[in-house]
Parts: sequence; structure tokens; C-alpha cells
Amino acid sequence: MSDTEGEGGGEMSKTEKDQSWIPKIIKKRVCTTFVEDSFSNGRLCQCGGTRDTHESVALGDYFSTAIVSHWDSSQHSSEYPTDAFGELEFAGASKRHSKFLRLSWDTPPSIVYTLMMAHWGLPPPNLVVSVVSGEGRAKVKTWVREVLRQGLVKASQSTGAWILTGGLREGVGRCVGEAVRDHATAASSVSLNKVVALGIAPWGLVHNRQQLVNPQGSFPARYYFQNTSRDSCCLDNNYQAFLLVDDGSVGRRGGEAGFRARLEDYISHQRTGIWGSGSIDIPVLCMLISGETTMLEVQSHDLISYSLSSFIYKPFLIISLLVAHCYLCILQGLYITLLLPPPLPSSVLPPLFPLSPSQRLDLSLRNSMPWLVLAGSGGVADLVSDVLESLSSAPPVLSSTEGEGEAGPSVDLKDRVAERVRKHFPTETEIDKLVERVLSIYLNRDLITVYHGEQEGPDDFDTVLLKALVGASKQRVSSEASPYTEELKLAVTWNRVDIAKSELFNGDIHWRYQDLEDSMTDALVNDKPQFVRLFTENGLNILDYLTYGRLESLYRSVADSSLAYVLLQRRLGERQGMTGSQAMLPDVSPTKGSGGQPGGRRPANKFSLFEVSRVLEDLMGDVCQPFYHSPLELENISSQRKALRRVSKLLRGDCVYQDRRCLFPWASLFVWAVLQNRNDMAVFFWEMAGESVLSALSGCKILRELSKLESETETKLAMKELAQRFENLAHDVFSKCYQSSESRSFTLLIRKSPVWGGTTCLKMGMAADARLFFSHDGVQSLLSQIWWGDMKRSTEVWKLLLTFFCPVLMYTQLISFRELEEPGKPDEVAQGRDNDSLYGETIFSFSDIKHIEHHTQGPNSPRYHLKGTPDTPPKRPFVVSRWRQFWFAPVTSFLGNVLMYFLFLLLFAYVLLVDFKPPPPRGPAFAECVLYFWVFTIVCEEIRETFLVGSMMWRQRMRKYIQDVWNKCDLTAIILFIIGLTCRMFQWSYEFGRAVLCVDYMVFTLHLIHIFAIHKQLGPKIIIVGKMMKDIFFFLFFLGVWLMAYGVANQALLYSYDPRPAWIFRRVFYRPYLHIFGQVPVEEIDVRKEWDTECTDNVTLIEGGAEPCRSHYANWLVIVLLVIYLLVTNILLINLLIAMFSYTFSKVQGQSDTYWKFQRYNLIVEYHSRPSLAPPFIILSHVHLFIKRYIRKVPSVKILHFVLELTGKAANRLMTWEAIQKENFLTAQSKIQRGSDSERLKRMSVKVDSVLKQMAETRDHDRRLRALESELEYCSSALSWIVEALSQSNMVKPTRPPPTLREPFPTPSSSI
Repeated sequence: MSDTEGEGGGEMSKTEKDQSWIPKIIKKRVCTTFVEDSFSNGRLCQCGGTRDTHESVALGDYFSTAIVSHWDSSQHSSEYPTDAFGELEFAGASKRHSKFLRLSWDTPPSIVYTLMMAHWGLPPPNLVVSVVSGEGRAKVKTWVREVLRQGLVKASQSTGAWILTGGLREGVGRCVGEAVRDHATAASSVSLNKVVALGIAPWGLVHNRQQLVNPQGSFPARYYFQNTSRDSCCLDNNYQAFLLVDDGSVGRRGGEAGFRARLEDYISHQRTGIWGSGSIDIPVLCMLISGETTMLEVQSHDLISYSLSSFIYKPFLIISLLVAHCYLCILQGLYITLLLPPPLPSSVLPPLFPLSPSQRLDLSLRNSMPWLVLAGSGGVADLVSDVLESLSSAPPVLSSTEGEGEAGPSVDLKDRVAERVRKHFPTETEIDKLVERVLSIYLNRDLITVYHGEQEGPDDFDTVLLKALVGASKQRVSSEASPYTEELKLAVTWNRVDIAKSELFNGDIHWRYQDLEDSMTDALVNDKPQFVRLFTENGLNILDYLTYGRLESLYRSVADSSLAYVLLQRRLGERQGMTGSQAMLPDVSPTKGSGGQPGGRRPANKFSLFEVSRVLEDLMGDVCQPFYHSPLELENISSQRKALRRVSKLLRGDCVYQDRRCLFPWASLFVWAVLQNRNDMAVFFWEMAGESVLSALSGCKILRELSKLESETETKLAMKELAQRFENLAHDVFSKCYQSSESRSFTLLIRKSPVWGGTTCLKMGMAADARLFFSHDGVQSLLSQIWWGDMKRSTEVWKLLLTFFCPVLMYTQLISFRELEEPGKPDEVAQGRDNDSLYGETIFSFSDIKHIEHHTQGPNSPRYHLKGTPDTPPKRPFVVSRWRQFWFAPVTSFLGNVLMYFLFLLLFAYVLLVDFKPPPPRGPAFAECVLYFWVFTIVCEEIRETFLVGSMMWRQRMRKYIQDVWNKCDLTAIILFIIGLTCRMFQWSYEFGRAVLCVDYMVFTLHLIHIFAIHKQLGPKIIIVGKMMKDIFFFLFFLGVWLMAYGVANQALLYSYDPRPAWIFRRVFYRPYLHIFGQVPVEEIDVRKEWDTECTDNVTLIEGGAEPCRSHYANWLVIVLLVIYLLVTNILLINLLIAMFSYTFSKVQGQSDTYWKFQRYNLIVEYHSRPSLAPPFIILSHVHLFIKRYIRKVPSVKILHFVLELTGKAANRLMTWEAIQKENFLTAQSKIQRGSDSERLKRMSVKVDSVLKQMAETRDHDRRLRALESELEYCSSALSWIVEALSQSNMVKPTRPPPTLREPFPTPSSSI
């Protein structure tokens, strides 16, 4: 062990520490009493060990041992701490380590199951298949191997099952191990851990078992086994874990059978699913292959031993189990609540003694354990299948036995069973005992399924397993439950939606809501979207199902390893900290029935809708209003402290809100799935939810925010891919909407959503960084129409500029405006739209959208309204309306701001260059005062944009303002201007102030880049320049490193002493930087050249500021360094920068248009909300707005950008229209998918499988017909012989001639 203990380091010590409690809880067994084996002449004990291996204490009382005739493990062996556990490394095999444990046969299975799940990390099983086969090294038939390989292991892989065998390299156990190995090699990495092969073998039978012994545990233990084609008792390296059951015997089989039966029974009472959240217990199925007659025998002294050992030798069993369980949890450092498993009924309690193989089959049937018998595999399997099939028509007639009141099988039935037993076991002597056992098995025939693997094939083996378990479960279900409920639960547990569709949801069964409720919860928690879709299509009403209480229980089922759980836990900790609650431990296991009984009390440390709302608020930001505030009664509470107190008080009482139905169930489930990054589930909920475009953008926003917080690279990449998928869905669905109706698609973009907190598609798309969505022609068309206002988009810019300087031209035909509607015309337009809802007419402005929707709501429906606007705007004169149409257009405001900004820069440059007067009283000049006032109006506009626009709190507004890069630029320019203005007013800081203003002029000039980002040609190029700036920073890093290295070395070699800091900085950084551009002072660097500068070597003069002379030593090295420096910088680094620029340009060029269209939205929103006048005249607009908002109390029309609130009929029509377009899109996508090569291959594969099944059935029919023909030929020949014999006999005199053979139908040749 020394050669392996050094590997692993800290990880190994950690593993050893985690399992250091095992010897204190789990024991081994050692034979302490020598019971002489009469067949060994006193050399061996009946346990299989020699006399030398027993302790002296056991041999001392020889007289007492002499009277013992039968060795019993419970009486003649003692328990000691186990000395074999840990990890197992098979020498010469794969590097994957297996787990192993040596344990006593009476170890509680609960401890072992907890060890396998919590410490060994085995996945929870959805099915346990216990393979029971013949002992020893019996040869396995070829077709049985195929059933195990193609049937059992493949079905186990699809269901996530555990396979229990002996775990040795012999017989069926070796075949199962090889099949698991082959499937693990061929399967993907995702499904590698689905099938768990668990070996349960007797410790005394394992070859080379001493290699596993280590009292401190082996991490790992190197195990040498015989890797030959022959069977052996070595452990199989293809198994994930081994339980080596020790009953104190050596070389004897069957000692593990009792523990194996108890473990199977314990697992069968555990729940499936994540955290045991499934709706059914884990199904356990025993599979019988071959077998000897000892499996059918029974010994009465075993039952007596069970009674004695249970009540005499184990008087404190239950107490010891409880103490061991608690001690195990304490050693793990967990805070536990004492939760005992439900008591098992006495009829199903497995024996707590070493069960011999003689009781294996019969006792498990009595405990209602289902069995699958593989007919044709030989031995007992053939006997049982033959008896069940041949006697299936015979009813179990019971007759009263003499002297007893009990009923027994009829005599005829016993004879028929005895005949079958003699047929299969002709050499068996004790026929009567075998007949009794077979009859007992026959009485429990409902729990047995016979499978003819040689005839049926291994293809549908998973369906066979399902039917076997369902057939057994139907014997245990209550009369009130649906007979198909258990079959449905098994199909959900195994995630076999194909079986559910073909067997359960084929139209023959009427499903009730109560039958689907638990299975729906199981499918949701365990991420099975196909079943969720199936249930919703077959009668499950989501409105009745999803209450707020059940939604909370779904959030409590979130896995503790997910990011959503961490965020919810953080918010829960904040609530508990604010309310003084105790610290909560990470317990997220969903409480059973929490969804069904939401109105009761529950602990305050569970996740509630308040934590969900806080997490969504963190992810969504200020894009929408908070979620779930209505059921929590938090609508009018803005303070977080008040909200926490209200929620804490609500949760401490009766949570009445949990009884209420969820208002938007599909959207709530969509958010729940998106937070857990469940791809298929989230897409299905998106398909079912309304407002498909906005829902997809919301999912994109949540996922991209989660990806920023996720630390694992793989999960982060999956979140980004799913976010991009939702953005593509939003783009594609909106494309369908735009093709159908342009006007309605525009309304869809600005419609205020009640589902998503009052946000709009445009606002959510901007928050989600949905560049692809904004690049759509429909979105850009709406933005362009908003940009041009009531003017046509084809208007030339020069006409706008001309009208800008000569406003009278707006009343001419120079600019085309939208014609004013007559009073009766809108109704006609709306009526025309009703008649043709697929293609609406083209509209020119945002006001058209408001006008159209105003008249589509109908006279009886409540009309929409923009906040602060009357339903019917007053009629204005032509002069006023045309004035407003021109000046209120965003493009006019933009052009005015651009012109005035150029004038501002000209004025600023004029002041700095020509008219910058000294400090007061001589200055500043009039032009400079105008400049100060101009900047003051700019500051006023920035304040208005930051604090007076929108409905957010001032902190949120400040945070949003700072996040924008150009706002930072504006803020920097204003701060620098204030500093420069302040400093220039004083004589001592005049020059510094002037310098600051010069720098500030550069910052103000850079703002032109932001202004011209709206231009269609310049905008994408600006995007490319911005991306290249990042490349420059990387280049400057490499250049700075090389420049500093050369500059310091060059300065030190040229000048031995120069203490002047300014000149050091110039010669270390500035001069090497100029070398790049060709300015190389050769006369200064090369000492052989003439240098006309006066220098000195006097240290005193040098310290006084004189120029030091150059050093002649190693001047050749300076030249060499110069050559290398120029070679690296001018050739390597410059070309590297060019290559980086070329790559960035080619990469961004294709997407620059998309980036530009995305950023164009912000600019349009900015100028749409701005006053019409530009600085400095904007001060007039500010005064007007102040009077209008704060004196006249007139609300703003532009307080919410592009928000249209629809109610009543108009909202319903819009949502219905959007749903129709989404269905059309999904239908088109499904057609494309069905036409793909992969889907065609799948359909072809299904057809080929059906043809193969039909051919197999045809072959079977052909075989039966041939058998029937042979029997008919025999009957015909027999009848001919009888006729011939009777004709030659004188006993019967014929009264008529014999009949002649006639063909019933003429042959084709005879008919011609």
C-alpha cells in the first residue's frame, strides 16, 4: 500500500477523513467457535476455515463444541470493526476506481444505502434489477448474453437503474460486467453514470481478498486479479461498487443472500427522483436466470434460527440502528432532525439472519417482490416458466386437508406440478418438497412475468420490465386508485415518454386530474419536459395545478449546486438577518404535498415568493416592476425594510395567498425553468406562455445576467447558448408578425405587458442586449418612423436644414407631411383592418400607432391611454399643428443640436485661441461669458435627463446614467470645465485653468463621435474604431514592456551618472518611443560620431544641471540593443498591431451593422425625449417645462418612452394575433425539422424496426404453421392407417364407398 498512498496528497487525506467513521459503525464477522466438519476428518470447521485459523478461546471448550452439530453464523461468530473499505484499483485495468466495503450480514441496510449515496456518490436509482442466477461457473447461453447486453443493460441505461449481481468474474455476473463496460464505452459522457453495476458477494469467497485488508482504509487498494477468459472468484473490474458480505465463513456461497434481500427491500421503500422528490418508491425487480433446485427448497431450522436470533441474540436491534444512524450523521458534521423511516409492515420485514439460497425465491414472493423469469435459460427458470404457462388455464382449486382448517391445492394440480418437476429435474430425489415450493410459487404467479428472450429478442426489454413491475404493483394498489397510475409513475420515473404514449395515452384511458397531479410534479422537479407536454395535452389544467404554494415548493426543489439556489439562499439570509431569524441550514428538499396544501403553516426558513421576487429584481433591474408583489400584498410599499417586515409577518401566520391560483402560470413556470438553465423545459413553457416575443427577450435577459454570475465555464457557456436561442426565437417570431401585419407588429413592440411587470419589447430587448432582435427590419422601421415623426422618411437632409433656418418653408410643399385625418376616416381605416387582418397599411409615425389603436378598441371596450394624455386630443389650427409636426420630430431636434454643438465648439475654440482674457477685473470677455452660459444650459439638460425623466428612484437613475460611456464623457467634460473656470479666475492658477480648459475642449470634441453614431455609414465605422481601441491597449502593454526594458538599459550604458529626473524620463521613455517613428539621434548614441553638445564628467557640475558626457565603455552593446529594439518594435510589434486591426475589422465588419442598429435605439430615445430647442436656447424649453410640470401640474407625455397601454378587446386581439403567428412559426419549424436528414433517418429507423418485428412475427407464424402441417400430416397418416386397417378387417362392413380427396379450390393450371 505504500506505493499508492503517496499519490493524491491532500485529496487522499480528505477522502480518508470523510470515511474514518466506517470502522466505528460497520463491523466484520470472524468465526470464534470451531464446529467440526465430519467430512474433513477434523481439519476444517463447518465455516470453511481450518483449525489453525480459529482463536484458542474458541478451541478451549472442546466438549461444548462437540455437541453442536450445525454451524450458525449468528451464534458461532463475533463482530469486530471492519478492516476492508475504501477505493479499489484493479491492476492492469482502467484507472477508474471502484468502491468497496466489507460488512457483516446483519448490518442495517439504511447505513449502507446512505454510505453509497452520500459518500460514494452513486446516483439515485430509478430502478433496481437484482439478477439471481445459478451458482458456480455454469456456462451462460449465447442468447442470454445478448439479452443481458442488448436488453437489460440498455434498458437500465435508459431508465437510470442499478444492477445487483454477485460482482464476481463468473457466470452471469461476468456477462453483466462486460455489458456495462461495452455500453459505457459507447455511450456519451452524460450517460456514463446512469447505469450502476453493484456487486454483492460473500467475503469468504473472494479471491485475493487479503489485498483489500487495511484497518485505516485503502485509498486506493491495488487488487491483482486473473484477467483470463476463464471464470474465477475474483472481483470484476467493470463494477462501480462492491459490498462484500461477511458471515464468518470461508469459501461458502449464499452468505450474502440475507443482506441482499434486506437491502432490496429497504431500497424499495425509498423515493425516486432528486432529493427523494419522486411520486413513487424505487421499483425493485428480481430477474431469475437458470438456477438450481436449492433455490426452491426450504429448511425449517432456518426459520427457527431467525426467531431465536431476532429475539434472543438481537434484543436491542432497533435501538442500535437508531444510535448508529445518529452517530453517522454527527460524524459527517450535519445538523439533522431525527426523521425515522416509516415502519414496514410485518409481512414484508426481511429476516435479520444470514438467508440461505433455499429461501431466496419463496420469501421474496411472499414480500410482494416482482420477479422476471427468463424462460429457456435452464434450471429453475425453465421449471417455473413451464409450470406457469402449462397450468395457467387450470384454476387454483383448493381442497381442505385432513385434520386442519387450512386449504391446499387440489390433488390434480399437485400431480401436474410433480410431472413438470420430474421433467426438468429427473435425478432429484426429494420431489415432494420441490412440489410444495413450486405450488407456493404458483399461488403468487401474479408477481411473476415470464420472458421468452430467445424468441422475442432483447429490443423491447425495457417495456417488458415496465409491464413486469406494473403487473406486480397492481396487486398492491388500492381499489380507489386508477389501475394505470402505477404504470404512469414508472414511465415518468424512467423518462420513457414513448411507452407512455403507446400504452397509456392512446385514447383508451380516461385520465382524471388527480391521476396526473403527482406525476406532473415529478416531471417538473426531475426535468422531464416531454412528460409535462404530454400531461398538458391530455387533460391537466395548469390553472388548477399551479398555485402560489406549489410554485414555492418548486423553488424549494432547486438543486443546491445551482446558481439559482445560491441567489435564493442569499436573499433568504438577508430576510432572516433583518427579522432576527435563526440561521438556516441548506435544506431544499421539497416537502411532500406542499403544493397540495399551500394554506397551512410552514417554517419561515423555506424559500418564499419574496426571495424569488428579490432575485428577479436583481437580475432584471429597473426594466420591469417587481414580480409577485400582489399576492404578498406589497404593491404600495417601496421601502425594503417595510417590505421585509410585512413579508415576515405574513409568513409567520397562515399563508392564505398559497391557496390562490397563480395569475400567469406558464410565465411563472418559464421563469422557474430559466433560472435553473433547463433548456427543453424552458422552451416548452415559452411555447405555452403568451406574449412570445417579450417572453423570449425576458428569458434572454435573465440568462445573460446569470451567466455573468456563474463561475463554472461549462454552465456559463450553456447559459449563453440558451440566451442566444431565445433571442433567435424572439427575432423569428417577430419576423412572422412583421410579415403578417406591419402596424400590429409595431404595436407589439411598444405595448405595455401586464405579465412582465409593465415593460415593453423594445425596453426588454435593450436591457437583454438583444442586438440581433434590434437589427430586424421591423424594429428599425419603427425606429425610423419615430425618428422622422410626421414627416416622410424619404425627406432629404438639405430640405430640413433649409427649413431649419427658414421656418416659413414648412408651410409649403418642400417637406411632405402626413395628411391630417378627417373625422370619419379613422373608422373606415379600422373597419378595413378588421376585414384584412393579415396585411395592415403602412404608417408613417408613432402617432399613427396611437391613432390606429385608439379606434380598433371598439366603442364598447375601454380605451387605451398614454399616461397624462386625454383620450381625444383637441383639434389645433393648421399653423400650430404643422409647427409641432416639424419641431417635435426627433430628427429636427437632432439636427438642431448638431448645428448648435458645432457653433459651441467654434465658440470654445475662439475663446481659447483669440479671446481668453486675464483674470478679473480684466476678464473674462463677452464671448467667454456666452460660453459659460452655454455650458450652463448643457448642464441643465444633463440634470433634466438624469433626474427628471422616467419613473425610477434617483439612485437607480444615477446608476443608469453612470453606466453609459458617453454620459461618463459628458460628466468628465463638465467637471473639467468647472475646474478650469474656477482656476482661471485667480492669478496664481490662471495658466493651470487655461490648460484644463484646453484639455476639456478635446473631451467636448470627442462627443461628436456619439452624435454621428446615428449616421448609417459613419455609425458602423465608429463601432469598429471602438473595438480597435481594445487592441491598442493590448499593444501598448507589449510596447511598454519592451520600451522600458530598452530605455533603462540604453540610459545606463550611455550615461554612467545623470541624476536629473526629467532627462531620465525623457531618455528612458520618450526617446525610445520616437525611435519607432524614425527619430534616432545617431550622433548621441554612437560615440564615434561628433557631438557638438558641451558635456562634463565632473559630478559636482552634473549635480548642478550640466550635461554629462557619454560613456565609451560597451558602446557597441548600445548599438546592438538599438538594432534589436528597432527590429522588434518596427517589424514585430507594428505588424502585430496591424494583424490585430485586420482581424478585428474582418470580425466586426459583418456585425458592425447589427451593433449600430442596436445603439441607434438609445440615440433615438434620447432625442425623442429632448426638448425641441438646442442649447443655449434650450433654457426656454426648461422654463416652459418647469411651469407646465410643477405649476400647472400637467403630466409628461414622454415620461415613458414608447409605452402603449392596451386593455380590453384591443389587448385580447393583439395577444391572439401574436399567438397565431407563433403557432405558424412553430409549425414551419417542425416541418423543416421533419424534413431534415436526421429526422428522416429516425423515421426510417422506426419503420425498419416495425418491419423487423413484423418479419419476426411472420417467422413465428411460419414456424407455427409448419408445426401444424406436421401435426396434420401425422393425423392424416394415422387416419389413413386406421382406414386401411378397418378396410382389411372383417369387423366393420362398409355401407358406402370411401370418400375421395377433392381440392377445395381449383388450381390456376386446372382453370386454364
